[in-house]
Amino acid sequence: MKILGYKKNRHQQRLSTALVAFFLLFNAVGCSQNKSTLETDPVPTPIENSVKLQRFDGITITVATFYKIGIGVERRAREFEKLTGAQVNMFTFPMKDVFGSMQQDFASKTNKYDVVVFSPKWMTDFVKPGYLEHLTARVKADRQLEWDDVAPFFRNFIATYKDQVYGVPMDGNFHMVYYRTDLFEKAELDSPQTWDDYLAIAKQFHGQDLNGDGIPDYGSCMMKKPKVLNHQIFWSVASSFLQSQGTQEGGFFDPETMKPLVNNPAFARALDIYKETTKYAPPEELSLGVDEARALFLSGRCALTLDWGDMGTLAIDPAISKIPDKVGASISPGSKEVLDRQTGKLVACDKFTCPYAIDGVNHAPYGAMGGWAGGINAAAKPEVKEAAYALISYMSQPAQSNVDVTIGITGFNPYRISQFTNREPWLKVGMGEETVNKYLGGIAVSLRNPNMVLDLRIPRNDSYQGEILDNALASFLTGKMTRDETMEQIEREWDKITNEEGRESQLQSYQDSLGIE
Repeated sequence: MKILGYKKNRHQQRLSTALVAFFLLFNAVGCSQNKSTLETDPVPTPIENSVKLQRFDGITITVATFYKIGIGVERRAREFEKLTGAQVNMFTFPMKDVFGSMQQDFASKTNKYDVVVFSPKWMTDFVKPGYLEHLTARVKADRQLEWDDVAPFFRNFIATYKDQVYGVPMDGNFHMVYYRTDLFEKAELDSPQTWDDYLAIAKQFHGQDLNGDGIPDYGSCMMKKPKVLNHQIFWSVASSFLQSQGTQEGGFFDPETMKPLVNNPAFARALDIYKETTKYAPPEELSLGVDEARALFLSGRCALTLDWGDMGTLAIDPAISKIPDKVGASISPGSKEVLDRQTGKLVACDKFTCPYAIDGVNHAPYGAMGGWAGGINAAAKPEVKEAAYALISYMSQPAQSNVDVTIGITGFNPYRISQFTNREPWLKVGMGEETVNKYLGGIAVSLRNPNMVLDLRIPRNDSYQGEILDNALASFLTGKMTRDETMEQIEREWDKITNEEGRESQLQSYQDSLGIE
């Protein structure tokens, strides 16, 4: 298999070293828990900071973000208004419109938005043209932010571009599989380790009454609605077949040639699996968005699902969940076969083809979206920049964020070391000890995997993924295109974008995103 050997990968070295330190802390949880000062109220009041916030009377800050994340942002924004005298205006968008709305505002120089709470996959699009304010100096001077408490993966991926800080993390995102622990225990099943396991388990439970209402239920529920997150759910299936040599190998393109990894036996196998999951799903699965898929799982109608960290906290909320303390989480399923990039064939895992395999299974947890971070419009007025930074810092500081990540409706998932090592806040919001262990354990196993797949962070990534890939998947799942036609179309259209943007330029951006020098 082709392994990059001619370029030094500083990002991988830095990330590996940092992760060692992170997980030494994580494993020492029993010895180093911080005393919690949180209240048991499900929507806690803010914890008072040791340093009083600066006043910003008469200053208006306009924020743009994804509507789900906007729930958590707005909660803290209203507190910030009371504490500082600033006014915070919120603009939220559905997923399909978030990037376009931000990009149009920047490119047109309208500059309506002072703060964008954005996905790091758009970092290149926003940083290269100079749209985002450089935040390195502010972050270094900000003691309240406790920058070293942000877990290394999120510090180095969500927050930075080429070693410089442009965003303050507010959320940590990647996919995990969630399953009904009560059903699995009764059937004496373990969580699925491979995608073949996932299919077999989904098939076993499909058609059974899983919530006691006398109606047949489903083996699997996924978000497959077009133009939402369909393409990201699929990539969690594909990733373990496409990437096996570690994060620096890249899961979307060959990092030496920029050849798309979308027309080969590995990708074909992923398409087959993705389509088969639909057999064990609700008949309306191809129209399920985030809310609909989650509602089905939380009502007890699905044995399995694939989701971000939100599911762990949503599952314990009695207002929306009928299965509290019946949800387990584990690393996304993997594969015992991977793509050999030299021959273009699927080959069996061994110590060379899958050096990071666990029990012969290549896992490649996909950092879908990567999380959300707060960035500042470089064109904002100086006084607005000051207030804007104070706002995003306030939301990310442990006093606020360590509460927010335990509340499902905020959309925020763990990203700080203290959010892993101190389990008291999780227990206080009603998560059982075993559930806490499984939830945080699933996150930890994923994060410490050296083969984690970074989301695509090159110019026009939304066109590659949200348009071309998503459209092709929709046509494939509805039978409008064959598997081979689907792969050929994605490859052809991806190459077209690459050539339009400049192959060498896109290759350099892709290598930069992987930390390849």
